Amino acid sequence: MAISFSRRSFARMIAVAGVAAAVTLPLSVSAQSVADITKKGELVVGMLVDFPPYGILNTSNEPDGYDADVARLLAKDLGVKLKIVPVAGPNRIPFLLTNKVDMLIASLATTPERAKQVDFSEAYAGASIVLYAPKAKAIKAPADLKGVAVAVTRASTQDLAVTAIAPEGTQIRRFDDDATATQALLSGQVDAIGASTLVVAQIAKIAGKDKFETKFLLRQQYHGIALRPGQTELLARVNKFVADNKANGELNKLHQKWLGVDLPNLKQP
Repeated sequence: MAISFSRRSFARMIAVAGVAAAVTLPLSVSAQSVADITKKGELVVGMLVDFPPYGILNTSNEPDGYDADVARLLAKDLGVKLKIVPVAGPNRIPFLLTNKVDMLIASLATTPERAKQVDFSEAYAGASIVLYAPKAKAIKAPADLKGVAVAVTRASTQDLAVTAIAPEGTQIRRFDDDATATQALLSGQVDAIGASTLVVAQIAKIAGKDKFETKFLLRQQYHGIALRPGQTELLARVNKFVADNKANGELNKLHQKWLGVDLPNLKQP
């Protein structure tokens, strides 16, 4: 069953999310093989905990959600223990490239810009990114964003999408996570937000269905498991895991559990 998030639980997620610290990347990153992870006996996965229902902190203050269940399934497939490390949007890739985690299962959308830094698996999830604003706000197209303050999560796909279409004069306000961007919208600090339809659904639950509306689609995104570059064998194993668990229905079961609907068609263009 999909989890229902109350105003209190959403506020708790806002408080939990941290600000990403600046990270100095090493001259080279560490490559791993399947054998390396098996020998270590542990898979260390970076995951968002402020992006329900993909990543949350449960009532025991432990990482949970769709991404956490996918990570558990992958660790079981590899025959090792799982350690989940909470990350924030801006520090996901730095955590991977500085060897703090083995891989990211962190609602990370595959983009050409990110593919220059990391290797992505085949998509294991997907989401639509939209421009969301009060119904009273006259916004029908990108041109209408001139003079409008739009909240986005810094270094996210919604940041890239809004930046790409915003006309001169748009005030793009960048926040460290979806929770604080959402708080800015609800408190009236901004006029609109670029966010996934899942975040939008949570905003509607808090503010009511009649206050805000989706103005237009910004981007259809696909989430991949991210690995450090050059780990060909490990990437192949992760891709096999994704393909096998799409075929046997396990990913669909997890998607039904957390989102209440079937896994969408994840065939990328």
